[in-house]
Amino acid sequence: MFITKTHLPRRTVLRGVGATLALPLLESMVPALTAVSRTAAAPIRRLGVFYVPNGMSMPYWYPAGLNEGALDELPPILGSLNEHKDRVLMCGGLACEAALLLRGGDHSKSSGPFLTGVAFDTSGTARAAVSMDQIAARELAKETQLASLELGMEDPGFAGSTCDGGVTCAYLNTIAWRTPTTPLPIENNPRAVFERLFGASGSTDPAVRRARMRKDRSILDFVREQAAGLENVVGPQDQATLEQYFEAVRDIERRLQMAERETRELPVVDQPVGVPRDYGEHATLMMDLLALAYQTDMTRVSTFMAAKEVSNRAYPEIGIADSHHPLSHHQDEPTKLERLSKLNEFHFRQFAHLVKTLAATPEGDGTMLDHTMFLYGSGMSDSNTHFHDDLPIALVGGKGTGIRGGRYVRYSKRPLTNLHVTVLEKMGFPVETLGDSTGRIEGLTDV
Repeated sequence: MFITKTHLPRRTVLRGVGATLALPLLESMVPALTAVSRTAAAPIRRLGVFYVPNGMSMPYWYPAGLNEGALDELPPILGSLNEHKDRVLMCGGLACEAALLLRGGDHSKSSGPFLTGVAFDTSGTARAAVSMDQIAARELAKETQLASLELGMEDPGFAGSTCDGGVTCAYLNTIAWRTPTTPLPIENNPRAVFERLFGASGSTDPAVRRARMRKDRSILDFVREQAAGLENVVGPQDQATLEQYFEAVRDIERRLQMAERETRELPVVDQPVGVPRDYGEHATLMMDLLALAYQTDMTRVSTFMAAKEVSNRAYPEIGIADSHHPLSHHQDEPTKLERLSKLNEFHFRQFAHLVKTLAATPEGDGTMLDHTMFLYGSGMSDSNTHFHDDLPIALVGGKGTGIRGGRYVRYSKRPLTNLHVTVLEKMGFPVETLGDSTGRIEGLTDV
């Protein structure tokens, strides 16, 4: 490792004309005494939760025969991560006990208690409990500018409205709860996410903000002098890291501008400026923004909703003309189950893009994936019967998380919150209980 006397503060940013560009973790930000061994510095810990709605095509999710042990290859829905299957731990037999205590609204009680494990208020008031991601966020926010990011692919809607089962739409629109009465709304507009991360102007005046956007200039143009000066004082490895990072920022800005030009002349309905019409393009952009948020250490906690429960979106780009929700009521018909599995695989493929990006991004003695733990899954298993047990759940993480992947483990109807409690403990934030939890679960590490 190249060591210089130059030491940059961890929160170094580049500024110019209202633009603020946070920097990724560089060798120059590690004190000289610990630079020779990055492991001597405090380890980075990140948590991401990815939620998919309307259950899963279960025959295509679990390994054939439900046989526990090592996975020669991942099941079809998870196949896009076969090259990283050693990072995937599939967990079977987990259930959302809280959902069984609620009446009606099978979809609300899938997403509503997913991270809280409580039977939420059904009287029309948004009341649940602090979600597991926010327990981690409270601690990790001490090191970052943003406590957490709540992202998704569909318009978040209005929390005050009523939805599935006559309960508040908050239970469908988000899985993150900062307090029992504070659901955290998702953001689905890439431009809004970009500006939250990097800023847009030096003023809160909307006219100033619009003027900045109309210039269609790169944020790097506003901080170019500082960026050039920084590259002249850091070591060769940091220079390569900076160039890779700057190129990622340029690429995202270019794609945002293309999306805005594409939609600028369309009537304003449900297609806000900056949201690509193609699901795959939109999802890739959001994943790349999330990767940047992690890389710049703007946040270490995120939740992402591939769609909302009861989503009726169709996916003709992958040959699925059926609306998602009706297709999920497959009636055990093989052809419908197969089509649903393709839709499920398409959602997972978007998540896999983020995993691969982090796996390819150096950090310390390894990669960003080594210090990140993802939980991927749904609050419903068989969507035809609205089952809330034997949920499709997988952990995807790196070496620094203590999770040993490449396996399938199965439990005898344990609460999903037992997994949440165990994950929080692995990340260094132990809690005694969470929602309907009854303890911790075993088998996540080497056995």
